[in-house]
Amino acid sequence: MTDFAVATADNALMQKLSGRQLFDKIGRPTRIVAPMVDQSELAWRILSRRYGATLAYTPMLHAKLFATSKKYREDNWSPLDGSDGDRPLVVQFCANDPVHLLAAAKLVEDKCDAVDLNLGCPQGIAKKGHYGSFLMEEWDLIHNLISTLHKNLKVAVTAKIRIFDDREKSLDYAKMVLDAGAQFLTVHGRVREQKGQKTGMADWETIKYLRDELPKETVFFANGNVLYPEDISRCMEHIGADAVMSAEGNLYNPGVFNVDKTEDKDKTFPRVDKIIREYFQIVKECQESKASRTAMKSHFFKILRPFLPQHIDIRSELATMNAKASWEEWEEKIVKPVERVVQDIFEQPDIELKDKIMVGEKQPWGGSYRTVPYWRCQPYFRPVNGVTGDKRVMQDLTDTDMNRKRKADVLLESSDKKKDVKV
Repeated sequence: MTDFAVATADNALMQKLSGRQLFDKIGRPTRIVAPMVDQSELAWRILSRRYGATLAYTPMLHAKLFATSKKYREDNWSPLDGSDGDRPLVVQFCANDPVHLLAAAKLVEDKCDAVDLNLGCPQGIAKKGHYGSFLMEEWDLIHNLISTLHKNLKVAVTAKIRIFDDREKSLDYAKMVLDAGAQFLTVHGRVREQKGQKTGMADWETIKYLRDELPKETVFFANGNVLYPEDISRCMEHIGADAVMSAEGNLYNPGVFNVDKTEDKDKTFPRVDKIIREYFQIVKECQESKASRTAMKSHFFKILRPFLPQHIDIRSELATMNAKASWEEWEEKIVKPVERVVQDIFEQPDIELKDKIMVGEKQPWGGSYRTVPYWRCQPYFRPVNGVTGDKRVMQDLTDTDMNRKRKADVLLESSDKKKDVKV
């Protein structure tokens, strides 16, 4: 490294805010949109912020491709990304080479508040590409990746990690990441093998152990087990985290971040017709963002997950759509039909009875499951041993809840027969 390069790096370190200073500067956000492959793109971040998110991460971007391929950059990053309406923002990269990582980060450092290194992706593509959680045993490489950014970027570097089975090893790992220069630390409370049907519960106790044992000035985010807005507050209180990050919970219900509006079901479990319309309008307004247009179909499927099995005609139409379809096609084939169906539901005289959120008894993990009408956004539960999340929720309802639901079902069935309205 030349003397000029050394001086430049030293100057960058002197001017850079510490993690706590940066956290204060961006408003001490407590509700975070997680970095997700092809899913936390610009339009989704805008929608999530409207429903309570106070910090957002970009999708995981491949550092080498971002640094070397103009097409990849254009497909995944637009002039609107990192603009005034898209802040505070952390850009996440996966990488295994410090040169490519720094080159990629330099391209976005003026359009974000920090750059994050993905150390948590457990998928096969990460194993094949040698990044994400498949770097967990290569501490020297991880240290080099983080320290290279820390010494050469104008903005902070952060990191998102998974835990090991061993608490002490997890703690040593977290300390190494911080020692390398990470200013925010996000801990996903699952081991690398927990994915798909093996996902299971995140280990809040290990996350709490790391929070308790790390320096108090560490800006610490927790990730895992967020189904409902109440879980965010419960997680922060139990773990002592500065903020809570949600991935899957946010994808299926952007209202999960509305922790201050838990009594308002339109904010915490928004109607799918309202969310679909709002999100669709945002994507149209973000036409410079190719990533937003590409991701729209996937988001529609997730938002409408409980709705589509009840209305297979709309599901069939959605399956035929793609990013090249016109706005008019999306409007006429998907958005308006969903609106018409839900409007018909809400015109029924017994809608107040039907449109109730039922809360089950407290579970060993500390929260309570809810049953939510299919025309509202709700969490997704991965099938485990062939049992769907919806069945598990029903099994966890108290006898009182079950009796209340049976009575409601009888009334609804009677009403539907009289009106011949499908719900």
